[in-house]
Amino acid sequence: MERKKVLIVDDEQSVCRSLELLLSDDFEVVTETNPKSALDNVASVSPDIILLDVMMPELDGIQFLKAMRERGETVPVIMLTAANTVKTAVEAMKLGALDYLNKPFETEELVSLLKNSLSVSREKERVSALVPTPEMLEADFGPLVGKSEIMQALYEKMKTIAASDTTVLITGESGTGKELVARQLHALSKRSKGPFIAINCGAIPETLIESELFGHEKGAFTSAIEQRVGYFELAHNGTLFLDEIGELSLNVQVKILRFLQEREFFRVGSSQPRRVNVRVLTATNKELEDLVTQKKFREDLYYRINVIQLNVPPLRDRFEDIPDLINHFIKKYSPVYGERTLSFTEEAVEALIQYSWPGNVREMENLIESLLALANKEEITVEDLPPKIRERKPITVLKEQVWHKPLSLTEVEQQIEKEAIVNALKKTNYVQTKAAELLGISRRILKYKMDKLGITGELKAKEK
Repeated sequence: MERKKVLIVDDEQSVCRSLELLLSDDFEVVTETNPKSALDNVASVSPDIILLDVMMPELDGIQFLKAMRERGETVPVIMLTAANTVKTAVEAMKLGALDYLNKPFETEELVSLLKNSLSVSREKERVSALVPTPEMLEADFGPLVGKSEIMQALYEKMKTIAASDTTVLITGESGTGKELVARQLHALSKRSKGPFIAINCGAIPETLIESELFGHEKGAFTSAIEQRVGYFELAHNGTLFLDEIGELSLNVQVKILRFLQEREFFRVGSSQPRRVNVRVLTATNKELEDLVTQKKFREDLYYRINVIQLNVPPLRDRFEDIPDLINHFIKKYSPVYGERTLSFTEEAVEALIQYSWPGNVREMENLIESLLALANKEEITVEDLPPKIRERKPITVLKEQVWHKPLSLTEVEQQIEKEAIVNALKKTNYVQTKAAELLGISRRILKYKMDKLGITGELKAKEK
């Protein structure tokens, strides 16, 4: 196993020599008594961690750390300090130092701190990709594409609550884009430069979930062969998103509640409380109130996470956004399939609008990618759509019509559809909800068709 490299920066040669002797059995050690020289050589030495003395002439530890960070060096640092410089060491931690150690110290204490710090550093590297860049956010914003009123209202509410650290419960059906709502809340917040970590609570075995969330100490259980940092610690100064929180056991719910109340937690196998600065966002596609009634979800935790609730609407309730979503996903997946382009006939778009989309935006995304991959033509017609969409429930009408002038198939369909809607409205005394039920469509789709076919305007004209 490759040994980790430790750079020791201390102006006292005797201290450097002593530390080198103490650590050489476990680490590759490089020492430097000139802090300016050490600063210039950080990149070439490429240490895994730096032991940095606070009190040094010409360039003290604080100045060293500031200069190193300004140069873009992200090497983890542990400060070595005398008792009267602890305040300075704490200041260094605010600049990004991992920890500090008071002189004099025991060998075991130093080795343990180095190994723990390297473990934290490795885990931070493991999730560094989770810090979202603007490009990542733009590329992954598909489910929030849309100009419908219901989505505009959601955007406005998100902007209002993003700036606070309030706990938010995001609700909505599977596939509506709850995680992307959480990502955007993080991106709009003051924590946007910190990590965003998303955990699907239902995807982790119950025997492992506590360790995954809170971490564990070496030997805490049979398979704990080394210390592990949990997701709460990894999300420090960022956002932790707990998706499908309703899947957590009551035992783990208690520990989540304790963190939200006390802002501290315990690693598995440790009696030492740990504090982190994390905003917690949660989501569910279940009715948590029902789970509370069934004693499957703690009532106190429910009220703690449900300070603010955001509901992500299903796609069938924002069908106006379907054309924009089609274009978005074509643009997203076109480069994957040789810059292919697709267009949809009006009838095909109508079929997509009338489909109920039980899988929501995720189902639409999969459909567009499938068409890009498999369709052998660029214009998609109704016949190219899957049977479940193509064979949507038609509007029932009498088709024994006598047309007095030649009409295209589209015009014929529109005439039949218009007559069916007008008849349904008359039968229900123009109560749109009842008319929609009679036609087998949703009220929102009925309203859309009335506007499109000119029925709304005709009714208003008659009222005048």
